[in-house]
Amino acid sequence: MNAENTTTDSEADVAERRVLVFDTTLRDGEQSPGFSMSRAQKLRMAHALEELGVDVIEAGFPIASDGDFESVRAIATEVRHARICGLARAQVNDIETAARALQPAAHARIHIFLATSPLHREHKLGMSKQQVVDTAASAIRRACELCDDVEFSAEDAIRTEPDYLAEVFSAAIQAGARTLNTPDTVGYTTPAEMYERIAYLRRHVRGVEQVVLSVHCHDDLGMSVANSLAAIAAGAGQAECTLLGIGERAGNASLEEIVMALRTRHDLYRARTGIRTERLQPTARLLANLVGATIPRNKAIVGENAFAHESGIHQHGVLKHRATYEIMRPEDVGCARSSLVLGKHSGRHALRDRLKTLGYTLDEAAFEDVFARFKALCDRKKEVHDGDLEALAVGRDPEAAGPWTLEHLHAASHLGGSASASVRLLHEDGRRVSEAAIGDGPVDAVLRSVARAVGCDLALHEFSIRALGEGGDAQGQATLSARHENRNLTGRGVSTDIVEAAALAVLEIVNRIEHSTQRVATALAANH
Repeated sequence: MNAENTTTDSEADVAERRVLVFDTTLRDGEQSPGFSMSRAQKLRMAHALEELGVDVIEAGFPIASDGDFESVRAIATEVRHARICGLARAQVNDIETAARALQPAAHARIHIFLATSPLHREHKLGMSKQQVVDTAASAIRRACELCDDVEFSAEDAIRTEPDYLAEVFSAAIQAGARTLNTPDTVGYTTPAEMYERIAYLRRHVRGVEQVVLSVHCHDDLGMSVANSLAAIAAGAGQAECTLLGIGERAGNASLEEIVMALRTRHDLYRARTGIRTERLQPTARLLANLVGATIPRNKAIVGENAFAHESGIHQHGVLKHRATYEIMRPEDVGCARSSLVLGKHSGRHALRDRLKTLGYTLDEAAFEDVFARFKALCDRKKEVHDGDLEALAVGRDPEAAGPWTLEHLHAASHLGGSASASVRLLHEDGRRVSEAAIGDGPVDAVLRSVARAVGCDLALHEFSIRALGEGGDAQGQATLSARHENRNLTGRGVSTDIVEAAALAVLEIVNRIEHSTQRVATALAANH
């Protein structure tokens, strides 16, 4: 037989397919340490994901908390084109809560999960095989009464017996599920195994031609993207992923890597997505700025070095013909060729144009606020770079703004000795409070003085600073994590003075605590 004509049934079926992108940045990604977001931040991110072109946005786990419920409901209310998904266990209360949260959605999906592997059946669920099948089918039927789009995930599917997984999926289809997800929950499998598992399911699941097969891979062994691509090659029609690959433990499969692999190697996968790839870098940078994270310089697709060439041989080759060392164009992922520098003589048009290039489209009021802060920053810096503009555009999380603001700050440190800091804070009710403290360093002293001024106990456990621009007058972004009453809270501050940036980060945490306290007091008053 001619080798060129040896095509399997599954390979023939996947020719020129449309693969759905299911983004779980706001659910699986957000629940990982260091990436938690407020409702306002989630809503902003959801709008960005819709502009990116994702098909499904998993907005959260509504039963998990009141905050998660309200975030899912807010996203369902405002995002009108992408399908909004809420996660639920195979329990009636979970499903009904998800349905209530999704009620305003133009396009809703309830995503039910139930473990199927021997380990989970025995040690977590205490269920027999038949009990798992019956529970899954019953939950799906209830969800179908409330929503016309139901997805079922077999948690730990990869470590589930293949014939039993096919049995569970067959029952799920009969109960009404429209999407069947095969998660590699603990990042255990390999690309070859994933290909074989999806191919097996396509052959043995009754009614599989009626549904979309999905895959959800974790990166514990560093193979989540490769496993997702193997599943697509075998016929999966949906990939579940997150921006920057954030998620539990080592993270999820990276959205931008899957999308660009399918685009760059279209000759191999013969599959396309609906992602507007020129929005990849701006959307990834928005996520990083919202949560105060740093994108690794060598991160594929969206990292600072992704299209940088230092080797003389590489530079020479790229200048002659960019395809010598670039397999994709920077413009295709939203990477600008140059970092435009603005200054105090730049006007509104130049600023608006650059913000749009960076992926920020602001309404008039928001733009005027950014322009005023841009001019103020120009008085402190000679040049304003893209990183500075992004920090201005992201702004402050509304839940971390006010009621306390910083009026005065003085900090000093002494070689071989302790550091000291004094602050004066202004409350929105007109109160002014001044305090001073000594600490192990200026940041610790600032934290102690702010905490003392507002009367709360904070335990600093993580602090990082990164430059947003170039030169000695570059702005620094301080990200600070502290613990208060068994809660981990994160604050972010930006300033040309890193100690001031740290003080602003502390204030964000203090304001989050105050807002939370006010909400609890309001709820208690309403109940009485």
